[in-house]
Amino acid sequence: MEPIIKERPKVLFFDVNETLLDLTKMKNVVAEALNGRDDLLSLWFTTMLQYSLVTSASGKYEHFGNIGAASLQMVAANNNIKISESDAREIILKALRGLPAHPEVKGALSKLKENGYKLVSFTNSSNEGVKKQFESADLTAYFDQRLSVEEVGKFKPFRETYEWASRKMDVKPSESLLVAAHGWDIAGALSAGWRGAFISRPGAQLYPLAKTPEISESNLELVANKLISLK
Repeated sequence: MEPIIKERPKVLFFDVNETLLDLTKMKNVVAEALNGRDDLLSLWFTTMLQYSLVTSASGKYEHFGNIGAASLQMVAANNNIKISESDAREIILKALRGLPAHPEVKGALSKLKENGYKLVSFTNSSNEGVKKQFESADLTAYFDQRLSVEEVGKFKPFRETYEWASRKMDVKPSESLLVAAHGWDIAGALSAGWRGAFISRPGAQLYPLAKTPEISESNLELVANKLISLK
């Protein structure tokens, strides 16, 4: 059964990487570091997510980029590829530089702003990293605020992290809606009492055992059209 679409949320929270930014360049840089093994990209990304959760569950915090670099070393080592810590960190830094927005993103964000929505980025990456990404992709002006989990010290999809973001923006969880292209992120948000809009970018899937978000579309323009239709 499709969820009932309700009144407008007060704040739209946006994941950044893949949701707003096209990661093709990043994938190419990481694949090159893995001797052209683009078949290892999914393993690298899931390893990075796994160890971000390990870090948070252990009561610690480390920059997401450093976890990405460590995960790159792990995947490389398991495939007889040697990458030093310093090289891995430089590779990930290079991979995240200069990523463009998906083609429909700027137009969709403009329409949402014009229709009175408050837009907030909400990412596992560092605030400084997202600041540079937004400047490079020319997205800065669309957002009212940037939120990074580095301030709370616990990665998404921990429930407490979404609750912190709602408090930060002075809204209830039920007044918060996450726009994301990751099933795990949408699952975490819905579990925390948020609403959700899923963007099914290529290779992205919702988690079948989680609640279903009220919006699921193939790009941000279609998501924006449904959000704008809410009263």
